[in-house]
Amino acid sequence: MKKSLIALALVSAFAVPAFAEEAAPAAEAPALTGNVGLFSSYRFRGIDQTMGKPALQGGFDYAHSSGLYVGNWNSNVSSYAGYPGGNLEMDFYGGYKMAFGDFGLDVGGLYYYYPGTDGAAGGFKSGVVHNGEVYVGTSWKFLTLKASYAVTDYFNAANTKGTYYIDLGAAYDLGDGWGVNGHVGYLDLAHSTTGDYADWKLGVTKDVGGYVFGLSYIGTDADKTAYNWVNVAKGSQNFYAGKNTAVLSVSKTF
Repeated sequence: MKKSLIALALVSAFAVPAFAEEAAPAAEAPALTGNVGLFSSYRFRGIDQTMGKPALQGGFDYAHSSGLYVGNWNSNVSSYAGYPGGNLEMDFYGGYKMAFGDFGLDVGGLYYYYPGTDGAAGGFKSGVVHNGEVYVGTSWKFLTLKASYAVTDYFNAANTKGTYYIDLGAAYDLGDGWGVNGHVGYLDLAHSTTGDYADWKLGVTKDVGGYVFGLSYIGTDADKTAYNWVNVAKGSQNFYAGKNTAVLSVSKTF
């Protein structure tokens, strides 16, 4: 969450009581949308989740005209990337968006779930690997700022409740189907001296008949020991999950 493809943009705006004196706009019908995407690899907050392998991702979002929304998003992951015994990530989220001109506010919660996993097999807390977060985000035109706070131990790592992540992003429409986007993030892993890191992304997209093709360059300064995955299937080969890489993608919203 990971939100790959949807995490950078808070498409909300901010409403204030001053608008109470204006005529209320006609209520819009609730909207149900879906999304699907194919990525050359899956990066969550800059960290590789598929050991450099492709990822198929998709989900559904339900947005009510009141500002309330709920959604689900899913992706394949590698069992060697901290999810022993599993290969699927399922995210469930909900929140409320408010609007005021070019400004926006988004508050909500997000739950990451990895069915079939057991954290103990990877040296973490026993039980299904999971993570719960609350978040607040603001936006202005093409800029977004979001803060997420873990209300559980961070993906079953012991004593990491209170971990937080700050995400500053931008997505700009160049016209004719072209767009550019960027992101800088920082993870503060609670009670850890090696888990903190910064990550970044620069990307370009092109919309062709509703299909969005993307090319992004993603990097981190994550500690090479703390974020080293071991691929047992390849003779316990080491894999640095925070290395800089390019990611190709194609996605569609329907």
